[in-house]
Amino acid sequence: MASELKGVCVGAGYFSHYQYEAWQRIPEVRISACCNRTVDKAREIAAKYGIATAYSIGDFGRMLETEKPDFVDIITPPATHLDLCRIAAGHGVDIICQKPLAPTYAETLELAEIVRMSGRRFMVHENWRWQPWYRQIRRLLVEGILGEFFHMGVRTRLGDGWGPDAYLARQPFFRDYPRLFIFETGVHFLDTFRFLFGEVSSVYAQTARRNPVIRGEDSALVVCRFEKGGTAVLDANRYNECEAADPRYTFGRLRLDGSKGHLEMDEDGVMRIKPLGQPSYVHAYDPPRRGFAGDCVFAVQRHFVDCVLSGDSFESTAEDYLKTVRLVELAYESAATDQVIPVEPWGV
Repeated sequence: MASELKGVCVGAGYFSHYQYEAWQRIPEVRISACCNRTVDKAREIAAKYGIATAYSIGDFGRMLETEKPDFVDIITPPATHLDLCRIAAGHGVDIICQKPLAPTYAETLELAEIVRMSGRRFMVHENWRWQPWYRQIRRLLVEGILGEFFHMGVRTRLGDGWGPDAYLARQPFFRDYPRLFIFETGVHFLDTFRFLFGEVSSVYAQTARRNPVIRGEDSALVVCRFEKGGTAVLDANRYNECEAADPRYTFGRLRLDGSKGHLEMDEDGVMRIKPLGQPSYVHAYDPPRRGFAGDCVFAVQRHFVDCVLSGDSFESTAEDYLKTVRLVELAYESAATDQVIPVEPWGV
């Protein structure tokens, strides 16, 4: 296996900058080209990040033929992913692809089958579980610091979704999503719940739309019960504000209860642990402030590169991520029926 990986990227929107910047910091990677629906934006990205060639998205296949990359990073809205992955798989290229994988569950299943049949490596760019506070919580759970897991509650108020101009500054396509919060943001938390606590046995959800200028829901309450015991609750909306200087650093605050005590984390990522019957203390770790949300974009792309070079399995394969996407679908079913929805074991 070569020690350097040649990559190309498709997409030049708001979030893509975090990914281009992170690739620059991974010495084993060289991004040789990028493409975008608007080629002028691709040229701007290329100039900013020292990329040699810019293409139009209509020339995506030609870019793959010309550049002959080891991998492609797909950083476009979900409606484009199925076709782009089909083309990339047909060219024998490994893929890292942003979530949501597709607008519908049926298209997500089709995408997963295409990449499975291609035999190429495929990873979902699911960066939430790579936020440093969640990696720390996972370590604390494994080490038994908090004892048996009982419950975690997450509260997030992003404040970027109120008013007539909601979402226009960063991701204007959010306004037209028929399903917004759980589909686009809640999926991160559901995947992180699985990462921390294992598979989910039942889901209950309620949703609401608080801003009338958008199509989808911007508020959700989601309750998950786990096969191994314990519960997690996501209490979230993008409409109301919190008082944190940067609500998008941790995207909320949380409390985790266990048989030996509890942990609380604020919007700055500061964790306090309180063992039962003892004073609380600050858990020492040093979450980065660069990049996105504790530099989780760099962390997930570093993981992708390490696994491609070593042959190890990705954490977020297409097959594994389908379990998270299924929870999204069940959450919407629950919200529509006001029922607790059991989660059948995978493969049943």
